Amino acid sequence: MMAQIPLNIIMIEDDEGHARLIEKNIRRAGIFNPIRHFTDGTSALTYLFEDADGPALNGPALVLLDLNLPDMSGTDILAKIKGDGPLKRTPVVVLTTTDDKVEIQRCYDLGCNVYITKPVNYESFADAIRQLGLFLSVIQVPEAKPD
Repeated sequence: MMAQIPLNIIMIEDDEGHARLIEKNIRRAGIFNPIRHFTDGTSALTYLFEDADGPALNGPALVLLDLNLPDMSGTDILAKIKGDGPLKRTPVVVLTTTDDKVEIQRCYDLGCNVYITKPVNYESFADAIRQLGLFLSVIQVPEAKPD
């Protein structure tokens, strides 16, 4: 019997208050996928690319990415995810306080799927998440290989 692997949402956000708000909004939008929260880029990248149950080795995920992290720039993480590797088709939602047009364009150029400015307008956030929910529902999860 095949089990559907729940698609993980990976939130990379160093502000605990923002993280709680984002999670609450995701739940209010009717999305109940597991959320893994990281407060810095280093541990998030390790999980994404090297962890046995991380997306590079274990199938699809959705990444919610803050650009202002304590240890590295979110754009560097975005570039690494969207680079020519196992995660390049992973949807990335950038959630940040920067509404600088150049930065926004840079994120889209690097391959982000949605760019949302904090403080998050709940309606636009819910719409974006619902659209991604539709997207998530059509992602083909590779079936587990029998042992």
